[in-house]
Amino acid sequence: MKKNDILSLTITALTNEGSGVGRFEGMAVFVPFTAVGDVISCRIVKALKSYAYGRVEELLTPSPDRIENDCPAFGKCGGCVFRHINYGAELSAKENIVRDAFQRLGGLSPEFLPICGSGETEAYRNKLQMPLAKNESGQIVSGFFSERSHRVIPIEECKLQPKIFSEIVEFIKSRLQAHKISVYDEQTGNGVMRHIFLRKGHCSGDICAVFVAKRKVPEFNKLARELAEKFPEITGVVLNINPEKTNVILGEKEITLYGRSEISDKMCGVSVEISPKSFYQVNTPAAENLYRQAAEFAQPEGKTVLDLYCGAGTIGLSMAGEAAKIIGAEIVPEAVLNAERNAQNSGFSNAEFICADAGKAASMLFERGLSPDVILLDPPRKGCGEETLSACVKMAPERIVMISCNPATAARDCKFLSENGYQVETVRAFDLFPRTKHVECVVLLTKK
Repeated sequence: MKKNDILSLTITALTNEGSGVGRFEGMAVFVPFTAVGDVISCRIVKALKSYAYGRVEELLTPSPDRIENDCPAFGKCGGCVFRHINYGAELSAKENIVRDAFQRLGGLSPEFLPICGSGETEAYRNKLQMPLAKNESGQIVSGFFSERSHRVIPIEECKLQPKIFSEIVEFIKSRLQAHKISVYDEQTGNGVMRHIFLRKGHCSGDICAVFVAKRKVPEFNKLARELAEKFPEITGVVLNINPEKTNVILGEKEITLYGRSEISDKMCGVSVEISPKSFYQVNTPAAENLYRQAAEFAQPEGKTVLDLYCGAGTIGLSMAGEAAKIIGAEIVPEAVLNAERNAQNSGFSNAEFICADAGKAASMLFERGLSPDVILLDPPRKGCGEETLSACVKMAPERIVMISCNPATAARDCKFLSENGYQVETVRAFDLFPRTKHVECVVLLTKK
């Protein structure tokens, strides 16, 4: 097999990146934007020793899972990968991704509960991070980076975002032009305005708008007032300063230009305040289902619960009404302040929060002699550090409940725990990100 070969291929599976998998003379060929059951004419774009990458030259026989794509940016923006198949087929693919990670990568054999889908597959996101650029005509455009690049694909209305987000973005772009606020250039590092960051309370409707800029210019104050006057839902406008040439979106310094920087919302019946830097699940109703499953696994009644990577405290506080004590640890100072206020505003006096890296916090608490009954783990995509996992093992809780947005690292970390005194009992996948390649899972581990 070599580049530009054209061959007939039947798609039999989907990868965790959303690509279809077919086999030709025993070799796996990965083809984006295909569906299980497709028969395609495939052009090889890259051939390696044991596998190859291809693209669809012609769809010979469509899969019964196929539906009509309804987004002009699909396949370009680096966001959705499943707009061409029905939602049932997407859920099946994601369920298989989680199962494969634990069985094949982790070598584990837990019970797998059926995947829990999202009630909404459109306009479900409560958060938008949108880069800005200029097109060839010098007009300001907004959109998302294409896959593995910093090239902005212009998008007027993303189907995963609420309509009001598109309206706010278009208004901001028009006023940037009017105020002659320049747009940041990724190549040269010149320009001012980098990203538009929006966050919306699912229950409250509160919206915080964040201008991410290389530096402060006087015109931002006027733009903030105009924005708040145009959209009464906006309760705060924040300027985030990021002068670095970096892939990281938010910088360290924040200036509140209007109102307040936090939005108010409710999560599992708990009143929460969320600042721009605090982690908050982007699909609130689906996240509430996930948290309820975590609580069912944790069985927190009358117990001490240690919540590592706690963010604004939303997971731990959802169990605070039943637990004897909640101790949360989080490295982002703004999130810790949110968590403390969220506990206070909800009337929970049994919650304590520590600002520290999860591994260091776990080690420190072990040295203090803490013996939690339950540990909650909700790490970032890279998973838990070994220091964190080792400290968890030393504290010897009855139960560990892991929430993960990356099944591969979850399986790796659960394998470590299974080799150090814990049984991986049950896994359940949750779809918090319909139409994208991402899937969450909740895992119950019990002490052997």
